[in-house]
This record gives sequence, structure tokens and C-alpha cells, in this order.
Amino acid sequence: MSDKKMSSSRKHTLKNVMLQLARELLDREATDRVEEKKQYMEERCPPLVLPNSLEELQNLCRELHEKIEMVNEDKYDLERKIEMFCNEVKELNFKVIDLQGKFKKPPLKKVRMSADAMLQALLGSKHKVSMDLRANLKQVKKETKEEDKDVGDWRKNIEDKAGMGGRKKIFESEA
Repeated sequence: MSDKKMSSSRKHTLKNVMLQLARELLDREATDRVEEKKQYMEERCPPLVLPNSLEELQNLCRELHEKIEMVNEDKYDLERKIEMFCNEVKELNFKVIDLQGKFKKPPLKKVRMSADAMLQALLGSKHKVSMDLRANLKQVKKETKEEDKDVGDWRKNIEDKAGMGGRKKIFESEA
């Protein structure tokens, strides 16, 4: 296999030919656009013929106003459609992003704050009282049962409490 390289003069001539073709295409495209614009304007805007009498002039003005209103209505409708399509595209983009799940969570910095500093940051100047967390806690007193105090020797009342939660003694006294 032999790799044949193109000479620089050959490259230069090919480049010039390509640029010339591109220039011709661009010129032809520009002239086509101008012709299309002329044709469109001739179709849409006939030449203006000014009437001689006042009545004819007023009728022409009325017709022009009606055409302007129709064009404005069409413009408004088209703007609303464009707005709706733009909103729909935005919603679909949000749905695509949601489905992809590529939300970048920002790295959060650890901040050491006391409760007072945090409340000061959240509430601003409203918070002036220092917060004592232990002061807000409910005070619970331990209540000791009287039975626990009277507990002496456990063997003393064994007969009273024997069987069926102390009911054995009741049945024996009745019988």
C-alpha cells in the first residue's frame, strides 16, 4: 500500500474551486430571497391607488383599518400559540431532567452553631433571649409508693397474699 499525498498546489486549486462554488451558491440564494420577497409583497400588498373623492378615501381608510385589525388578531393568536408551545417545551424539559435524575446536589459545608446563633440567623433581630434548653424541660418528680415504704419482711404477709392474688383467704373464711 502506498499513501499518495496531494501536492500543495493541487490542494490550493481545490480549495479555490470549493470557495468559488460556495460563493456562487450564496449569491444565488440571496437573489432568490430577494425575488421571493418581491413576489410576496406583490401578492399581499397591491399598489396603492388613492381615490379622488372624500367618500372613497374614507372607505379606503375603513378597509385598511379592518385589515389591520385582522392582522393584529392573527398576530395575537400566533403569539399565544408560541407562548403555549414555549411553556410546553419548558415543562417537557423539566420532565426529561426529572427522568434523568441528574440533579447535582451542592456540597454542604458543616457549620458549628449554637442554638442561640441558629435562632439569631433564622429569626434575625426578633430573637434576643438566650435559649436555655434545660429550662424548658418538664420537671418530673419521682413518687414513691407507700407500699414500698412499708415493705418489711416479705414473709409476714405471705398468707394474706397466697393464691389467686389474695382471694384464697376470703374463700377460706367463708367456708
